[in-house]
Amino acid sequence: MLAAGNAATGSDPNVSGSRGRRPRVPADSPSGGGLNGPPKPYSLAPMNALEEGTTLRLDWEKLRKIADRDLHVVPVVLQDADRGDVLFIGYANELALRETFETRRAVLWSTSRNELWRKGETSGDVLELVEVRVNCEQNSLLYRVRPVRGGVCHTNDPETGAARGGCYYRRVLSDADLEFV
Repeated sequence: MLAAGNAATGSDPNVSGSRGRRPRVPADSPSGGGLNGPPKPYSLAPMNALEEGTTLRLDWEKLRKIADRDLHVVPVVLQDADRGDVLFIGYANELALRETFETRRAVLWSTSRNELWRKGETSGDVLELVEVRVNCEQNSLLYRVRPVRGGVCHTNDPETGAARGGCYYRRVLSDADLEFV
């Protein structure tokens, strides 16, 4: 079962502690959907359950929320220029793109905070710019980047405590279940 909405913070009994792999939560668990009803809507799901859990809770409302706030942004795919891995997806407005070129570092527009997001400014996980590409319809960008320290995602690997090297660390198994890769 797929759910929609906004992120919130809190805890989830289906997410174990901060060390080791998380158990796979079956779709028929109390908060996993399936036999016992649908999973919690995205807006009610605790942040650690969204980022560390094994229940799929997609935010189907993300683009509507951006449109409702009249944000003039385009999606940006951030790709490791050496390995080819997609690191994460963000958004840029004209100011973010201009600063990306001026600093030669990935700069995005935070749609949740409504401000420039200079990747790595607080974490130190800076992404140096190699090049910017545009798609055929000129409605999305590709930032080809090089991570300076190796970390990319704002979440940490529970085994090492270090920032993950990308944000796509779970595989979708069904319309309700995820597993760590």
